[in-house]
Amino acid sequence: MARIALIMKNTGVSTMLTCMCLAFSMPMYAQTSQQLNMDQWLKDRFGAQHEKLIPIVAVADMYFSCQQQKQTDSSLTIKALITKVDRNVLAENLIECLAGASAKSDIALNYGLMGCFHEQLSDLSAEDKQQKMALVTKAVASLSRAERQKSFTQCVTEQAINYLK
Repeated sequence: MARIALIMKNTGVSTMLTCMCLAFSMPMYAQTSQQLNMDQWLKDRFGAQHEKLIPIVAVADMYFSCQQQKQTDSSLTIKALITKVDRNVLAENLIECLAGASAKSDIALNYGLMGCFHEQLSDLSAEDKQQKMALVTKAVASLSRAERQKSFTQCVTEQAINYLK
């Protein structure tokens, strides 16, 4: 947990809820009032678990995309990284994959965003997912670091909520 906490501190991922949604994804994330109430109930009831899960999810997103970019292990899933890999091993693997780049670097942040959206779009058909990921890639390239950080924080927060369900 210490390594993940250090990585997350260095990336600036905040556990505070912030909202920066990419314009194309708004319909996908539209939620009913009932769903928002359920999410709040989950946060209230499982807040401590949620806080511990956020950094693990963020590191898993970064590592997943790093591995995908380097095409070293196509069998990885973000879910398996979060649920089955020891958090310290996950942190070590991320450090190794980044090959000298800082966990707070733009490349690590971009890996995190790509991984998070990869999982958020996992229910789509392969064709739709490919199209949406192309839009994500373009959007990531056009956003400032602060906007990318906010988007990553929001995406990871939503992912962690889904793992609590």
